[in-house]
Amino acid sequence: MNSDGLAAYGLQDFPFAAAVAILFGIVLLRAQGTYWLGRAIAAGTARAGVARRFEEGRLDRGISFLRRWGPAAVPFSFLTIGFQTVINLSAGVIRMPWPVYTLVMIPGCVAWAFIYATIGLAAFLAVVGAAAGSPWGVAVLVVLLAAVALLIRSRRRRRASQPAGD
Repeated sequence: MNSDGLAAYGLQDFPFAAAVAILFGIVLLRAQGTYWLGRAIAAGTARAGVARRFEEGRLDRGISFLRRWGPAAVPFSFLTIGFQTVINLSAGVIRMPWPVYTLVMIPGCVAWAFIYATIGLAAFLAVVGAAAGSPWGVAVLVVLLAAVALLIRSRRRRRASQPAGD
């Protein structure tokens, strides 16, 4: 067991099985919440701002992926970063039946809990720590990540403001 992975969540003092169970509960609640938010969007009861957060066709791509691969896309999404939320939201938007969604979501939640209890966030933190090597290095990485995020946001806004024919 990698205690660094558990320390990232404040679970280093828990037995491994308990930590996995806690992480499973966290991801289960998050996935179900995202699914039901998608159902609310489909029903028109969610605010439009929530749907707009998935600009640039992310929600459309998630729906297309689900329609192509079916329920198998749901557990697969738990092995990715960023795609999981889109797929869970898309499953709600297309009104995948809740029992089917929950049945295929559970293996993904189990995999996610084990990955994050062992190597998950700890591996990411180790890479950042090795790349940085010092507090100044961490500061530079944070500034670079912020610059990339601002650049992406700026480009998306520019594209969104252009007429469709351009």
